Order: sequence, then C-alpha cells, then structure tokens
Amino acid sequence: MSDRTGIFSGDDPFALAQSWLTEAEATELNDPNAIALASVDADGLPNVRMVLLKEIEPASEGGGAFVFYTNYGSAKGQELTASGKAAFVMHWKSLRRQIRVRGTVVREEGPQADAYYNSRSLQSRLGAWASNQSQPLASRGALMADVAKITVTHGPMPKRPPFWGGFRILPVEIEFWADGPFRLHDRFKWTRASQKDEWKVQRLNP
Repeated sequence: MSDRTGIFSGDDPFALAQSWLTEAEATELNDPNAIALASVDADGLPNVRMVLLKEIEPASEGGGAFVFYTNYGSAKGQELTASGKAAFVMHWKSLRRQIRVRGTVVREEGPQADAYYNSRSLQSRLGAWASNQSQPLASRGALMADVAKITVTHGPMPKRPPFWGGFRILPVEIEFWADGPFRLHDRFKWTRASQKDEWKVQRLNP
C-alpha cells in the first residue's frame, strides 16, 4: 500500500510487532510486553486479563506466532483449550500505539516451554507448582504453606509442572494502530485465512 510508510512499513507483521515492542521497551515504565488477553467461557461470556507476552516468533518459524505461558488449569487455560481461539491487545501509552491480534491457539509443551520455565527465578518455578491458579484460596498463609511444602518436595531444581506451559497464538488478523492528530488515527489491518496464506493489508478508517 503506497501510504504504509514510516513506522508501518515492512512486509512481515511479526517483525513489525517486534520492532514496536523493542521501541516500547525504552519508553514504557513497566511491562512493555503486557497484553490484555481475551477468551470466552463455555457460555460465550468473554474474559480478559493481563498476561506477559514472552516471545514473538518470526514468520520464518512456522508462519509466525505470539507466545505466553500459564497454568493450563487456570480459567484462561481451560477456556483457550476448549475454544481454540484467542485475542489480545498490546497498548503503549508512551508511544500512543497499540497492536490487536486475533487467531487460533495451540499449546507449547515441549523443550521451548522447559527452557522458559528453567529461565525463571526459583521462587517463580516453585510458585507455579504451588498455585492452583484461578481456584478459591483460604488465605495467603495457606498458599505460602503450600510453597514451603513444594520447596521440600521438589528442591532447588524443580522440573516444569505438567499442568503448566505455553500457548502459541497463530494470528489470522493483526491490526497496527497509531494515534493521529484530531483523532484521525492510522490503522492498518493484516489478514489471512490461515498460516499458509499470504497476508493482505488494508488501511482502516480511524
């Protein structure tokens, strides 16, 4: 598209998303990789929560994907597994930009998940074992007691829990948005039918 220049230029939306994220890492005070992740429950009622995006895989790796990690037994884990679909928005106030993504999801339960789990602090690794995420909790004291038990049971090198791992979002839509004067924002939506298809890009009205 002739007017897709400057911060919107390029032929790879994953490379473009990575460049925006890299720029945000220098300007956002906290968690520039935070995304508002949306899912739906069995009744179709939406849920949204903040999670941390851990990787943007380039198009050269299986068509590209966005990866985050969680407890599969959590509300989001169960909802994403059941529906196989997700959406998220990543917003940076400092840059006045956002990225919206919609697509299907698959689990990441292999060496990549192991490697990320092992890169976390010991306290976070033990916490992943101890937390029955999204389930009722009697008290914080009860949670800390569970952490203490897990510490004794699993020691200083706990393996990744079988109920904890990654989700890879395989997008069919990616929209890049940048603030414009007088609310005349710039929006470009990338769409494709599947990971095997080429992207189409269209400018949208503000």
